[in-house]
Amino acid sequence: MMVMEMRSLVAALLVLILGHFTSALEVPLDLPQPPSITQQSPKDHIVDPRENIVIYCEAKGKPHPSFSWTKDGTHFDVNEDPSVTMRPNSGTLEVDITRARPENFEGVFQCTARNKYGAAVSNKIVVRQSKSPLWSKDKIKPIVVKEGVSLVLPCQPPAGLPPPIIFWMDNNFQKLPQSKRVSQSLNGDLYFSNVRREDSRSDYICYARFTHTQTIQQKQPITVKVLTMDEINDTMADYYNFTEMVLNEAPVDERKPTFLIPSGHSSSKMVLKGHVLEMECIAEGLPTPEVSWTKVSGDLPGSRTSFLHFNKTLQIVNVSESDAGDYRCSAKNQHGAAHHIISVVVKATPYWISGPPKNLVLAPGENGVLTCRANGIPKPSILWSINGDLIENSPKDISRKVEDDSIIFTQVRVESSAVYQCNISNPYGYLLSNAFVNVLSEPPRVLTPANKVYQVIENRPAFLECSSFGSPIPKIDWFKDRKSGILDGDDYILHDNGTLEIQVAQAQHKGKYTCVANNYLGISENHVYLDIKEPTRILKQPVDKVVQRGGSVLFQCIVKHDKDLHTTVTWLKDGEELLDDERFIVEFESLSITDISESDAGSYTCIVNNTLDHDSATAELSVVGRPDPPTDLELTDHKKRSVQLTWIPGEEHNSPIQEFVIQYEDSLHRRGHWHDLARVPGTRTTAHLKLSPYVHYTFRVLARNAVGLSEPSSPSRMYKTDPAAPDQNPKGVHGSGTEHNNLVITWEPLTGLHSNGPGLRYKVSWRHKRPGTDWTTVTVANNSKFTVSGTPTFSPYEIKVQAVNDLGEGPEPAVVIGYSGEDLPTAAPANVQAVVLNSTLVELRWDPVPSHLIRGHIQGYKINYWRKHHKHNSDQMEQRILTFSGNQSRGMLPGLHPFSHYSFEVRVFNKKGDGPASKTQQFKTPEGEPGPPASLLVTNPSLDSLTLEWNPPREHNGHITGYTLRYQPVNNSNELGPEEELALAANETSVTLQNLKYSPRYKFYLNARTSAGAGPAIFEEAVMPDKAVSNRQVDIATQGWFIGLMCAIALLILILLIICFIQRNKGGKYPVKEKEDAHTDPEFQPMKDDDCTFVEYSDNEDHKPLKGSRTPSNGTVKREDSDDSLVDYGEGGDGQFNEDGSFIGQYSGKSSSRDNDEGPESAGAPSPLNAMNSLNSFV
Repeated sequence: MMVMEMRSLVAALLVLILGHFTSALEVPLDLPQPPSITQQSPKDHIVDPRENIVIYCEAKGKPHPSFSWTKDGTHFDVNEDPSVTMRPNSGTLEVDITRARPENFEGVFQCTARNKYGAAVSNKIVVRQSKSPLWSKDKIKPIVVKEGVSLVLPCQPPAGLPPPIIFWMDNNFQKLPQSKRVSQSLNGDLYFSNVRREDSRSDYICYARFTHTQTIQQKQPITVKVLTMDEINDTMADYYNFTEMVLNEAPVDERKPTFLIPSGHSSSKMVLKGHVLEMECIAEGLPTPEVSWTKVSGDLPGSRTSFLHFNKTLQIVNVSESDAGDYRCSAKNQHGAAHHIISVVVKATPYWISGPPKNLVLAPGENGVLTCRANGIPKPSILWSINGDLIENSPKDISRKVEDDSIIFTQVRVESSAVYQCNISNPYGYLLSNAFVNVLSEPPRVLTPANKVYQVIENRPAFLECSSFGSPIPKIDWFKDRKSGILDGDDYILHDNGTLEIQVAQAQHKGKYTCVANNYLGISENHVYLDIKEPTRILKQPVDKVVQRGGSVLFQCIVKHDKDLHTTVTWLKDGEELLDDERFIVEFESLSITDISESDAGSYTCIVNNTLDHDSATAELSVVGRPDPPTDLELTDHKKRSVQLTWIPGEEHNSPIQEFVIQYEDSLHRRGHWHDLARVPGTRTTAHLKLSPYVHYTFRVLARNAVGLSEPSSPSRMYKTDPAAPDQNPKGVHGSGTEHNNLVITWEPLTGLHSNGPGLRYKVSWRHKRPGTDWTTVTVANNSKFTVSGTPTFSPYEIKVQAVNDLGEGPEPAVVIGYSGEDLPTAAPANVQAVVLNSTLVELRWDPVPSHLIRGHIQGYKINYWRKHHKHNSDQMEQRILTFSGNQSRGMLPGLHPFSHYSFEVRVFNKKGDGPASKTQQFKTPEGEPGPPASLLVTNPSLDSLTLEWNPPREHNGHITGYTLRYQPVNNSNELGPEEELALAANETSVTLQNLKYSPRYKFYLNARTSAGAGPAIFEEAVMPDKAVSNRQVDIATQGWFIGLMCAIALLILILLIICFIQRNKGGKYPVKEKEDAHTDPEFQPMKDDDCTFVEYSDNEDHKPLKGSRTPSNGTVKREDSDDSLVDYGEGGDGQFNEDGSFIGQYSGKSSSRDNDEGPESAGAPSPLNAMNSLNSFV
C-alpha cells in the first residue's frame, strides 16, 4: 500500500515538473477529438413569453457530436413534442410558443454532446418566463398628515421576474423632486423625514418598469394633504370617513432623529463576493437629519464606495472578503443623534483560482494532469465525472488517479481519451467545466498562416506567432534570415505557446523569421516577416490658449509618423466631433478658429491615428473679454461727508472681475474731468464713499478683469455736499533763502476738492527762532509762495501756513523750521596735517570750521592736491580734488604715486560755494614697487644662446636696485620645463644667455626691484632656430672633402696673386682702354663710378694712380649671378689690387661658356679668370 502511494506521489511530481508538455492546445478539427461545448444559454435563463423560447447548446468534435437533453433530471425527447425542434448539426432547442404554453417549458435543462471519444455536458439551465403582473386597481384613500411629522408612501410593486425598477412620478410623467428630506428607499417606498405644506398633492404615483418585457406598470395615485393644527380642526369632520388620518392633537415640535429603516439599534446583511453591497438608513426628525457612514473596524474602500440618495444609501461595488464587518450609520440634527450598526457577512459562490481545467492532448505513453482548482465561502466540494457519469461509476483506468482537485494521468493509452467534468459547488452556487483528454499521435503542423507580415512600431514589443499542433507537443525553435542560430535570450523571449517576443523591436530586427516545429514524428516550418515602422508622435502639442471674443486662435499639432502608414489627424471638441462651421479650418497639422465666441470655449483634442499607433494631445481654449459695464448705480445712506453707492455688475465674459474702480466728476470745480475715488474687490457691489465738502459729485463705476477695464457705467445722479471750513492745511511747507538776505516760504496749495468752500486763501506766519520774538503774519491768495526780505544771513525761522476760506479757518498748522539765505564760508580749516600710511595712501586731518563761520548748511570738505615733483618726471603737475561729505575732520587720500612729493589744501563748502583754502601743506610718499620694464626684446637667437634687451620701467616708484630674469623652456606639446632665475644689476639693459639647453621655445619674465620690493614682470617668448637645419649645416662644414676643397681654392688664389704681381712688374702700357672699346658686349663696357667696378683710363694717364676705385660702405662684396666669382672662394670677398696692375674694385664674373664665346680679344685682358685658366694649363 505504501509502495503504491509512493508511486502515485512520484508520478504527480513528474507531471508537475513536465507540466509544460501538457499545455492546452486547440486541436485542428480535421483530427479526431472528443466533444467540446462552445455555446450554451446562461444558468438562469429568463425568456419572454411573447417570443419563441431558444435554449442554446453548441459543440464541436471529430466526428461531429450528437446531442441529447434532460429536463428536471429526466430524458427530454425532442421528437415527442411537435412544438420543439433541434437545429440541424446543433443541440440548440427552439420552442414555438404558438403551439405550446411557455410555462410548460419552465424547468432545469441540461444538454449532452457525444461522439465515440466521449461526452461533454452543459450547465444546468434554469428556464423561467419573465413576469410583469399588474397592480391592483383598488382606489387608495387620501392621506392627511399634520405638518412636521414623518410619512412613508408604500409602493409595494407586484412580484416580477426579474424585479422591476421603481420610480415616482406625477400625472405629467415628471419625476417627483427628491432631497435629503424626501427620498426613495431601495424597496421603492417614498420616505418623508418630515412633511411640509408644499408636499400636499394628489398625484404621488409609483411606477414599475420591467426591463425584460420593456413594460411599465403604474400604481393608483396617492393623495397627500398636509394640514396645520387650525386646518385639522376645521376639516376633521370632512375627512373622517374618506381619509387615512395620520394625526394627533398635539402640535409637532422639533425633535432629534430616529430611524424609519432599518429598525432597532443593529441589523445584519449578507452579500456575495463580487456583487454590489447596498445598505440604507433613512431617518425622520425635525429639522431634517444629516446621515453619515463609517466602518467600525476600518476604513471604507474609497475607490469602490458611493453615497447615494443624499447619503442615505452606502454602496460598495465588487465586494471582497475585506468588506465584511460592522458599519455605522448616524443621523444628526441640532437636537441629537441616532446610530445603527449593520453587520455585513461576505459569502462567495465558487470561483476559479487559476481558471477552469484545460484540454489535454497527449501522445501514447505520455503523462498529464487535469486541475480543477477553485475556492468559495464556504469552501466548495469537488465532484468529478467522466463523459457525464460520476467517475466512481466509470470503468477503472490504471493510467488515471484522482487526487482531490486533480486527475493525474501516467503512461496514457489511446483508450484513455474521454471528456471529464469538474463540478464545484457550495450552498450559493456551482461551477461546471468540461475538459477532454485526447490521446493520439500526430506529426507537427504549423497553424499560423505562411508568409504573414507583422508590422510593429519601433521600440515596441513584437510578438511573432507560431501556433502549432502535434502529439507529442512539438518543440518550437525560431531562426532569423539564414538560420544562423536559434533565437533565444538577449533580445528574444520564447513563450510556451511558441510565440517569439522581441522585447524592444528595432531596425536591426527587421527581416524574415522561420518557425520550426518538430517532434519525433516529423518537422514543420513556417516563414513570417517583421517590418519595423516609425512611431507616431506629436512633436509639437497644441497649447492652452486664452483668447478674447472676436479674435482668432491657431492650435498646432505637428506630427511625425511612418511614411508608409496612412495617418489621419482628427480634432475633437469636448470629446465630440467639431461642428460644421466655416469658422473652423482644419488642416493636417493645425486647427484655426476665427471670430471666436464664448461657445467656442472648451477642450480641443488632436488625435493622430493609423493602423498601428496613435497619439493625442489636448489643449484648453478659454474665451475671455473685458467685462460689461456695471448698471443701475444707486446712491443711498446720504450724509454730509459720505454716501453709499451700489451697482449691478455686468457680464464677466469668462474672466472673473478683479476689482471695481469708482470715479467721480466735480462739475463745480473741474467739469469733464474724472478722477479715481475708490477701488473695491470684484466680489463686492457696494462702496461706502467718503466725500469732501463743497463738491458737486457725479459717480461712475468701471469693472476690471484680467483682460482689461470695462467701459464706464452710466453716470449716477449728482450729489452736492455743503461747504465747510478747511479740514487740512497745505503740505510741503518749506523755508529757504535764494539770496543771503531773504527767506522764501513755499507750500503745496490745496485742490478744489480740499478747499471745502469758497474764498480759499492762506495765512502765512514766521518769526526768528529765538526767545521773545513775535509772529509776523500775511494773507496770501492765489499763490503758493511768499518772500521775506531783509533777513540776516543763514538764520533759523519758525514758519507755519494755515488754510482759510469764507466759512472759517483750518486746523492749527504745524510749525516748521526754515533758514534764510546762505553765503560763502569765511574761514579755512586749521591744524591741517598729513599722515603717510604707505606709498599710495595718506590720512589727512584738520580741525572743523565753526558752524557760524560756515554761514550755511555744511556740505563737506574738499581736498585739492597735486603731485609737485618726482625724480624721473620733474615737470609733471597733476591737480585733483577729493570731496568728503558732511562735517568731517579727517579723510583718506588713496591712489597716490610712490616716491613722489605732494602738496594739498583743505576748504569747507556749503550750498553757496567753497570757503577759503587752508595753508598749503606737503608730504612725500615712500618708495613703492616699480612698474614693469618698458620693453623686452629677444635678439640673436641660436641653438644654445640668445640676447635679451630691455628698457627701464616708465614708473620707477623709487630707486631701481636690480632686475630679476626668470626663464623656462617650452616643448612642442606646450609643456613647461624647469624655471631658471637670474639676478641682474640695476644699470644693465641687456644680457646674453649662453649654453641654453635646446628647446623650440623659451618664455622669459623680467621685473625690476626697488627697496620696496619687486614689481610686475613683462613677458616675452622666443622661438629658437630649427635644430635639424643647423645640424645639416654643421655636417657639411665638418666633412673632409669640403675642408680639402677650401684649402685648394685658397692655394690657387695665392698662386694667382703671385702671377698677376709678376706680370704687372714687367712694365709697359696696360691697354685697358683699347681692350674695353673693342668689346661689343655691353656687359664689358666701362662701368660708372656708381657701379663700384672698373674705371675708365685715359692715354695720358697711364702712369697715374687709378681713380674712382671704391667698395660699398659696409666693406662687403655683394654676390651677383656668377657661380665662379672669387668671392665664393675668398674669406671675406674683398678682392682689390694696387694700380700697378693688380685687380681693383668688385669683380663681376661670367659663366665659362660666355668667356669662350668672346674669343682671343678678351683672353688678353688681365682677368683673374684667364689667369686661373692659364694656371690650370700650366698645371
